[in-house]
Amino acid sequence: MKRMTRMTSRAGRRKIVFLLHNAYAIGGTVRTTLNLASALAERHDVEIVSMSRHRAEPRFAVDPRITLVPLVDTREGSADLADPAYAREAVDFPVADKRHHQYTRLTDLRARAYLESCDADVVIGTRPGINVYIALGPRRALRIAQEHLRHDAHAKRLRTVLARHYRDLDAVVTMTGADAEVYRTRMPLPGVRVVSVPNIVPEVGVAPSDGTAKVIAAAGRLVPGKRYDVLLEAFCAVAAKDPDWELRIYGGGAEKERLQGLIDGLGLAGQARLMGVRTPIEAEFAQASLVVSASDAESFGMTLVEAMRCGVPVVSTDCPLGPAEIITDRVDGRLVPVRDTRALADAMLDLVLDDDLRRSMGAAARASAHRYDPEPIVDHYERLFAELRAARPGRAWSRQRERARGWARRTVRAARRRLRAWGGGRRPELTGARTRTARET
Repeated sequence: MKRMTRMTSRAGRRKIVFLLHNAYAIGGTVRTTLNLASALAERHDVEIVSMSRHRAEPRFAVDPRITLVPLVDTREGSADLADPAYAREAVDFPVADKRHHQYTRLTDLRARAYLESCDADVVIGTRPGINVYIALGPRRALRIAQEHLRHDAHAKRLRTVLARHYRDLDAVVTMTGADAEVYRTRMPLPGVRVVSVPNIVPEVGVAPSDGTAKVIAAAGRLVPGKRYDVLLEAFCAVAAKDPDWELRIYGGGAEKERLQGLIDGLGLAGQARLMGVRTPIEAEFAQASLVVSASDAESFGMTLVEAMRCGVPVVSTDCPLGPAEIITDRVDGRLVPVRDTRALADAMLDLVLDDDLRRSMGAAARASAHRYDPEPIVDHYERLFAELRAARPGRAWSRQRERARGWARRTVRAARRRLRAWGGGRRPELTGARTRTARET
């Protein structure tokens, strides 16, 4: 009766829980999760569970309608640091996940206790190891794994672990359609829906760019995969053609010193600048007339949409997997081959030297960015929740059937191995009889 009362009183409204690595830190997954959680909070009860907490307040603003629940407090002086389980290695969180060293047995136990006691209708994980926590938990709620990284960005060892655990989930949600297709092809998951839902990129609170500033912007972590070296080499062509144009690179990371050395070596000091971290980035994009990405790979391409929101056209490498689903080439931006410095430079110059083209593409980019408004994406998730709930019995049957087939296949393979061990597939007693007959003949 108590459960029935709860369902009736919340008719049409769900409790949705997100599990995050660290909601108190800065990162793309934190930002996109907060955007989605805030949009869902318009219609549902939303809770964010942070696996750890290293500071008093989150770096990003959290919608006051969202409940934030930290599991393990790692701040200096915290009682959690003295808990014996904190000194032990995590067991449930997979070793193959590169964040394993940041998890402890205490995290395992807290996550398990939370999942066993929570009354959520939907639980959504936001990184591979956390998705394993959800797969190991109770089946009461819909269990959904969000993949913010590409399938191919995971090490083979981790993909093997995920293939085993993701079979127990209700759905896997990727950021792009291309990545969803990769999962369907390379990680068959019977009874599990694999769908793509893009990130929400809300409307910005700044005036759009008017396209007149001679500024090119780029943003992201200063790491090799972002290929800022290629961008700087391509920018040399722009600087040579019109020395008044400036390149501003926003972000922090391990490549800072190397990139500064490259800027100096290319003679770009004063024209190309490392600007450090800026949050929110939209205010910086609105002061630019062009945003460029030279990445080798992007699971989505959040900064591309943020730039388009500001009315700024984007030049991006056509890398796997996000940019081609965001940019319509020669309409609201440009797509160029990966690591092709000449093509990147030519695309930048086309827009730098043509004011009308730059402004028309900027206007088209701003209109195109409405695809990432909160409402259509929340609608997509609500349809997914309803479909998953309605189809749950059928998916359970599909999983059981596939497990039975898997058991049968393994049994046959084991039998064949035993037969080969007994003599190339022949019964030993028959082999001996045939040998005796041959001798007698």
